[in-house]
Amino acid sequence: MTNHSYAGVLERIESAIEAAHQVFARFTPGEIAAEYKAGHDPVTEADKALDIVLRKKLLRDGEGWLSEESADDLVRLNKKQVWVVDPLDGTREFVAGIPEFCVSIAFVENSRAVAGGICNPATNEVFLGSIASGMTYNGQPAHTSKLKGLKGAVILASRSETKRGEWTQFQNAEFAVRPMGSVAYKLARVSAGLADATFTLTPKHEWDVAAGAALVESAGGFVATLQNTPLRCNNRSPKISGLIACGSFLQDDLTALIRQSQNASPSATLR
Repeated sequence: MTNHSYAGVLERIESAIEAAHQVFARFTPGEIAAEYKAGHDPVTEADKALDIVLRKKLLRDGEGWLSEESADDLVRLNKKQVWVVDPLDGTREFVAGIPEFCVSIAFVENSRAVAGGICNPATNEVFLGSIASGMTYNGQPAHTSKLKGLKGAVILASRSETKRGEWTQFQNAEFAVRPMGSVAYKLARVSAGLADATFTLTPKHEWDVAAGAALVESAGGFVATLQNTPLRCNNRSPKISGLIACGSFLQDDLTALIRQSQNASPSATLR
């Protein structure tokens, strides 16, 4: 692979997504048992099976690996190229039979998510792209929203955050808030212009957001942390404060909205 050309990486991601489809075919959403990790996050046999298949399809000598379902090998910190993977983002939705879960695959180079693939097997949606090639939605070129203001915008919110009441501060806003599971799936939909923006109100892990961030940037959109700094991946601690993602024309309005929210709620998780 030559610098700034990710065709081979995208081929591997596509192959991994095809293999993931075969794994999903063995399970029925809404009819699968779940165990619970520390923090009450569910994990299923599908999570574990997907992790094994993705690692086999993606990882090559000299590359690092960071996955929610693998023991963290800090050797990755010495690698310039690292796979950051969530084998099944939206496990709660998968267990409940809600079609808002996905496989999330990011290729990180020198701490930047430069290529990604996200697949929702329940809806047969595939989002694929790199910063060199742009992104596609189900094989067709796509780009982020061209909306130039928040009025009338559709902002995707965390289903669990809205249930906890964390989005009530926006209930009379000029934009529509649409709850949805899986932060990776929300980011993917923003990348394809199927929604205008999304942001998180609680901390996330790199494997939650890396692929989606790569796709949004590949599609011409804006991505930043809640502190309005670039997302950097392959850190010793993979947890980040949160993420903002939108079409490029909404960058200023959305970051201003975040600042206003922080100022209004200094004790909130947005800080």
